[in-house]
Amino acid sequence: MQDQFGRKINYLRLSVTDQCNYRCIYCMPEASFISCKPEHLLTAGELTAISRAAADCGIRKIRLTGGEPLMRPDILKICSDIASIDGLEELCLTTNGSLLTKYAKDLKAAGISRLNISLNSLNPEKYRRISRCGELSDVLSGIRAAEDAGFTNMKYNIVLLGGVNDDEISDFIALTKDKAMEVRFIELMPMGECAAWDSSLFISTDEVLKKSPSLEPVPGSGVARHYRVPGYKGIVGLISPISGSFCDECSRIRVTADGMVKPCLHSAAEIPLRGLSGDALRAAIADCILQKPERHHMDQGCSDTCRSMNEIGG
Repeated sequence: MQDQFGRKINYLRLSVTDQCNYRCIYCMPEASFISCKPEHLLTAGELTAISRAAADCGIRKIRLTGGEPLMRPDILKICSDIASIDGLEELCLTTNGSLLTKYAKDLKAAGISRLNISLNSLNPEKYRRISRCGELSDVLSGIRAAEDAGFTNMKYNIVLLGGVNDDEISDFIALTKDKAMEVRFIELMPMGECAAWDSSLFISTDEVLKKSPSLEPVPGSGVARHYRVPGYKGIVGLISPISGSFCDECSRIRVTADGMVKPCLHSAAEIPLRGLSGDALRAAIADCILQKPERHHMDQGCSDTCRSMNEIGG
């Protein structure tokens, strides 16, 4: 389907839980967050039905998100059921990586084609500070397990935080020298608790280019601008929702773990999907696509949504 602005919508980010074993400072409130009760989360059957209806509406790529999706005890069933849907071309998963030592091999067998891993620092102490409780060693072990399981072309997401991890830009880029991976720098967005943060924490992805003048642009697809250091096997992606809005290229809708479909990460608009089936479910998803706004309004202050990032699915 196309939205009212002519954008082809073929990508669904599907949140399977709002719970996480981390409390990353830009994503989850430190103490005030109350997660959905289990009975309020979409069931495995509902997640599959929504995915099938979305595929009927032209969705070709689904990314499972959270919270931390590997917190779901039935995550492997969810993966295998969705991966079997006719018309779906790609099923991916975004994770903090800490549980991959347990799940990587089974995720591959269940039909996950690619992983995105959040990796906001290569310094153990700083990593713990950003995640509030995570251990970098767990994530690095998880990455090795994913590689051993056969996952390739993984993407590593780094949320840029001014004065916190921007001194590691060159270290992250160095990771792309010998592996066909993508290191992606993402601008911090003013939503949830961080909407009130000091402006110095919000830095442009242009800082990556300033600190790494050897980067050269290369062709790519999606919302990221792509670069490579000549001779390196991997690439660097810059995702710039604030300094360089990519709304014109956005091809996605989102479903929250409690069953609301959102036309935009930053929109207050939500359409309930729970209790719907068949034509009614397809119609609700199609309506969401047609409601997709032309652009977000973060340049006018902060996000329009009242949800925190983990409640939406990042």
